[in-house]
Amino acid sequence: MSRDEFKTYIRETRIARTILCIQQHHTWNPDYSHFNGSNHFERQLAMRNHHVSINGWQDIGQHFTVFPDGTILTGRSLEKTPACIFGNNANSICLEHFGNFDKNEDQMTTDQRLTIIKITAWLCEKFNLPVNPFSIVYHHWFDLGTGERNNGTGNNKSCPGSDFFGGNSVESCLSNFLPLVVQEIGTATQVTPSISSILKYAVVTAPILNIRVSPSSSSAKAPDRKSARLGAILRVYDVAGGWLKISNSQSHWIYGRYTSEVTRATVSVDALRLRSGPGSEYSIVGSLPKSEEVFISQEVNGWCKLAMEDKWLSKQFLDF
Repeated sequence: MSRDEFKTYIRETRIARTILCIQQHHTWNPDYSHFNGSNHFERQLAMRNHHVSINGWQDIGQHFTVFPDGTILTGRSLEKTPACIFGNNANSICLEHFGNFDKNEDQMTTDQRLTIIKITAWLCEKFNLPVNPFSIVYHHWFDLGTGERNNGTGNNKSCPGSDFFGGNSVESCLSNFLPLVVQEIGTATQVTPSISSILKYAVVTAPILNIRVSPSSSSAKAPDRKSARLGAILRVYDVAGGWLKISNSQSHWIYGRYTSEVTRATVSVDALRLRSGPGSEYSIVGSLPKSEEVFISQEVNGWCKLAMEDKWLSKQFLDF
């Protein structure tokens, strides 16, 4: 797709799962020397084959690839979680930028640079995401072994490149990249319903959950969207006889029996420990930084369990 085609595509595409984060990556290898201006599909297929046959993934890891000429190719289904940042793929969309953007390597083209800014802005607009370093993240900020966010202080890839928009640090992102996204959003028209219209959230507990045009198992499947997948967090706008309406503008319903209600919360302290059970006596299995958003599926004695994970947080350090 061209930029204009992508803009129309993403605004018209209906996505069941809730998106909280846009990941920025570079391919590193392949780099610009592997692109001849017309081999987009060949290069995309090579990446998919590597991800499936070598990495053992079910599909290509990323949802979109941005090429040096500014065009965009689709990849993994948007209803599927990406396979791009270990331990931090839930509720995310992955953007893979073709090239090696480490210092003294590929010099990003003007077309690719403009596309990266615009599609990031349009995705923020689509999903009502604030422009900050929690909604827009670089792979470099996460430990390769544990998946814990350490902002690039050790055991990290350089991805999306040590010279990506001037650097891959959080400070560089805040200074050089996010202002460009904000500027682009300032010229856009908001088309997404407000978060205030959401009644609640639910997580899918079945491998695949059909989306139907009315709250009945005998009604037709929605023709313009794919089924919801295991672990997807869905926005619920109405409830009728055990069925959940997951679109604010269309009659799109899923059977609530195959979901569990979850609550959205934000970490309120600088670093909140994740534990293996509901209490301070359980082992520490990681931590989350301030302003990180999570979905809570269960509460036990002041401890909250992350949806679809055996990880617990102290409720007193969460804002709901």
